[in-house]
Amino acid sequence: MLKKLLNIIILLSLVMTCKAQDQKPSIYEVTRMSFSQGAFSEISPVIFKDGIIFCSDRRFSSIKDRKTFEGRRLYNLYFAERKDSNDWNKPAEIATERSKLFNNGPMCIAPDGKTVYFTSDVETGRITRKKNFRNHSGIFIADLSGKSLVSLRPFPYNNQQYDIGQPSISIDGKYLFFASNMPGGQGGTDLYYCEWIGGKWSTPVNLGPKVNSSGTENFPFMHPSGRLYFSSNRPGGKGKMDVYYTMLSRGAWDDPIDMPDPINSSGDDFAFVADLNMATGYFSSNRLKNDDIYKFSSLIIRLASCDTLQDNNYCYRMAEVNAIRIDTVVPFRYEWSFGDGSPKGIGPVVEHCYSGPGTYIIRLEVVNLITREVIKNEKPPDTLKVADVEQPYISGPDEGTAGQRLKFNAESTNLPGWNITQYYWNFDDESIAIGREVDKTYLKPGSYNIQLIVTAEPEPGGEVREACVCKNIVVTQQP
Repeated sequence: MLKKLLNIIILLSLVMTCKAQDQKPSIYEVTRMSFSQGAFSEISPVIFKDGIIFCSDRRFSSIKDRKTFEGRRLYNLYFAERKDSNDWNKPAEIATERSKLFNNGPMCIAPDGKTVYFTSDVETGRITRKKNFRNHSGIFIADLSGKSLVSLRPFPYNNQQYDIGQPSISIDGKYLFFASNMPGGQGGTDLYYCEWIGGKWSTPVNLGPKVNSSGTENFPFMHPSGRLYFSSNRPGGKGKMDVYYTMLSRGAWDDPIDMPDPINSSGDDFAFVADLNMATGYFSSNRLKNDDIYKFSSLIIRLASCDTLQDNNYCYRMAEVNAIRIDTVVPFRYEWSFGDGSPKGIGPVVEHCYSGPGTYIIRLEVVNLITREVIKNEKPPDTLKVADVEQPYISGPDEGTAGQRLKFNAESTNLPGWNITQYYWNFDDESIAIGREVDKTYLKPGSYNIQLIVTAEPEPGGEVREACVCKNIVVTQQP
């Protein structure tokens, strides 16, 4: 019996060890914001200057709530400024003329840093005081002046029959994304966008069935990289509401991909925003019962500025300028030697492609076709240095299929004088690899922008050199 029990313990230990080895380390660290108040809700963070703007239904004072006529606490906007790397100042309210009686937020800020788009109640008249009146949300535009929103004006597509809200504007100010349950959608709440054309917002466009589902999609956030983050309760997630992202590829939205743990949890996770490099950001979650704001720090490196991979070109066009410019009755034959053992090129203008980098001596001989006289070295020999572009280099496919094992390498990297210590690959799907040669399998179709970040050992003064190139790959569904 003791031997049998011992065997069971050993077996259980092996199973637990295997499971531990199978678990991938998290690529995000998540912490709850210190100003989140357990008894109230804090949602929809927006990165602004050295802090964040967010929505909360916290009390107006220590003893008084701000409530709707139906008795529900009102959401209003607050700004929390960073005190230091670990602490924040007490949030200060961003007031509007609607703050005392109507909901305000979520919001976004236009690229000018002044124009604000925020969610609020559409109807503000006496009818709102009637019992059982159902108000609807809309988008309002305002100017941010200190800690106040002034000069409020309505978004042209607000409607008293349905909700519009949770706006997010693109970094160039040309597109405004939002959520709405207007008629004609895919489900309960869908994502839409308007385009700024001719000084006004175009008619709302539904993002379509790839992004929107029969469930609820909301809280869009258009990242400067072109990724559209949003929340959805579609089947297949980790919890109730999960954070997903998609990207526009060849005129169509890619299949949404859900964010990994611990961004998504068994609760509601939503209203995701991130800084330029995706190194840090914020989101809302009720994983601890109430809606709170969480900060995430990415352990993944992804640079906001990364050079596009350049193909090495070994082809050159050579011309005898005098032969082109001077019209003469004497016929000449122009013979070019390219210095690489290849056959001569004939003509005043020739093109030649070398097999690779090197130093080549180019000579031109001119033959007088009447006298047959050969004028050797009509022009002094030219020394041509053919070199690869100085850059990290990504060798790998431009296309693949989901589930296919793809190989990438950096062997053609050309960075003279660099003692490279690390090749870091970011595959644009929340996964990385390290090494000169790596394998990658994409699980879902989509367009991905691969970054290769090369790091050299520190210079004598301690400076670390780093270079980055990127290339796109299109992953399609297996036939």
